[in-house]
Amino acid sequence: MPTATSKRLSLSAEPRELVGKKVATLRRSGRLPAVVFGHGVGSENVSIDLHEFDVLRRKAGQNELIDLSLGGKATRPVLVHGVQVHPVNRRPLHVDLFLVRMTEELTVDVPLVAIGVSSAVENQNGTLMHQLESVRIRALPDHLPQSIEYSIESLVDFDATIKVSDLAIPGDVILLTDTDEIVAKVLPSRLQAEEAALEAEEAEAAAEAAEGEPTEAAEGETAEGAEAAPSGEGGDTSES
Repeated sequence: MPTATSKRLSLSAEPRELVGKKVATLRRSGRLPAVVFGHGVGSENVSIDLHEFDVLRRKAGQNELIDLSLGGKATRPVLVHGVQVHPVNRRPLHVDLFLVRMTEELTVDVPLVAIGVSSAVENQNGTLMHQLESVRIRALPDHLPQSIEYSIESLVDFDATIKVSDLAIPGDVILLTDTDEIVAKVLPSRLQAEEAALEAEEAEAAAEAAEGEPTEAAEGETAEGAEAAPSGEGGDTSES
């Protein structure tokens, strides 16, 4: 399971004076406006090389620590906190870089990655549903997992589920997501669901039709121990 300490990437930045609409000039020159901020420190306006950042985005995980060098000074660890992108071409327009303290725990969302094969999908034509895409955890910056893998091989039928409690969470990480939440399950195909619903309706209709029908005992059968009434009118006889 990769963590934030796995082969840390680096990024260089330069102080930035252009702000507001003037940053358009910066972007045309191949530079990307960014802000560095953190707990207990003032924010700094910086710019980074657009191509260098594009390469870094393809390599870095969601919670990966990056060594940021500002103006050639000593590097400081940061996380990419947010990226504003163009609504049409999806090119980055602005980046927020969070300056971390290595002794201060962080709360982040960690992506979940399914591995393996589910027999309910392979053999029963089911559809794998990822109910949860990530879990929230708290850990020191150099212990942040990039992702958490889980096997779907236990999903052998449509009743089986994988819950947060089934995940392998590292011992140096505090899990904040409810352990009863469902991570994944397999649903029957639409045709299978329709067939199951039809079978349920037919069974219900048959049960309703069976209600109130006479039992196999003959009608008029007397209760055990009771005397049968004499046949004909005036069943009372008297001595002549």
